[in-house]
Amino acid sequence: MTTFYDVFNGDADGICALHQLRLEMPRASQLITGVKREIALVERVNASAGDELTVLDVSFARNAAAVTKALTAGASCRYFDHHYAGEIPAHPRLRAVIDTAPDVCTSLLVDRELDGRRRVWAVVAAFGDNLGAAAARAAAPLHLALHQLAQLQELGECINYNAYGNSVDDLNYHPADLYESISGYADPFAFIIDEPVFEILRASRADDLYHAGELTPEAVNDRRAVYVMPDAPWSRRVNGSFANRLASQHPARAHAILIWRAGGFSVSVRAPLAAPRGADALCRQFDSGGGREGAAGIDFLPEGELGRFARAFEQAYS
Repeated sequence: MTTFYDVFNGDADGICALHQLRLEMPRASQLITGVKREIALVERVNASAGDELTVLDVSFARNAAAVTKALTAGASCRYFDHHYAGEIPAHPRLRAVIDTAPDVCTSLLVDRELDGRRRVWAVVAAFGDNLGAAAARAAAPLHLALHQLAQLQELGECINYNAYGNSVDDLNYHPADLYESISGYADPFAFIIDEPVFEILRASRADDLYHAGELTPEAVNDRRAVYVMPDAPWSRRVNGSFANRLASQHPARAHAILIWRAGGFSVSVRAPLAAPRGADALCRQFDSGGGREGAAGIDFLPEGELGRFARAFEQAYS
C-alpha cells in the first residue's frame, strides 16, 4: 500500500506551495514540517517501495542523503525548491524542480507546474518571502485591486511570521496545524475574513514588531546594519518579519539580525533588495548556515565566531 508524504517548510512559501498542489490534487498524506530552520526534514520519512514523497521549500543539499535513501528503498520523489541545492543526482524516480534565481520562491515554481490555476496562493507566498515585485508580477493577470494586494501581503507576512522560533513552543501554531486551517479555504480572502487564526497571528506579529522597533542597531552605515536581539520568545518569533521590514525600508542596505543563544547566536541575513545576492554564500561559510541568494541564516554561530562573521558580512556587502 502506497504511503504519501508531504514534506514542507513551515513558512508561508512551504505551506502555500503545498496548499496549491493539494487544491489541485487532493490526497491524504503524512505531513512532515516544523519551524523555519528545521531543514533536514526528509530524514523523518521512513519510506518503502511504492511510497511517494513531495518535498517543498527545503534545501536539497541538506536532504540529499535522505532523498537517496528513500529512492534506494523504492520510493519516488517530487522536489520543488529555490535554495542552494548542491549536486542533484539523476534518478528515474526523482523529479527535481529547482530554481535559485533571487526573484523566485517555491510557490511560484509550483504555480508554473499548475499553469497558474491556484496563483493567488503563490502571490501570498511571494509576499511572505518578501518578494514584493515578484508577487506583483504574478498577481497582474488576476486584476486585483490595490487593497486586495495589501490583504494578500499581510496574509503572507503573517503566515511567514508563524514559522520563526527555536522550537514549535515559540510559535502561535504548529505549522502543520496552520496548514490544516488554511487547507479548508480555496479563497485566501475568505480565510482572512472567516478564520480567527488570521486575527491571532496579525495581533501577535504587530505586538512583536512593536518590541523590535524599539531596538537600535549595533552597527549601521549606508550599506550594512547589524542588530542584536535578546534571547526571548518574542524576538525568536519576529526576527524574520523584522529583517524583512528593515530590508523593505532600506532596499540598498544589507541586514544581519543576531539573536542571543547560550554560547552564541542564531543569525538571519537579508541581502539588499536592490541587489538580492550573496546571502546564502555568506552563511554557508559557517556550520549550519544556508538559505537562498536574497535571504539566508545560520542556525548557531558560536560567540567565538562573531568576529569572523562580522568580517565576512562586511566583505560580502562592502
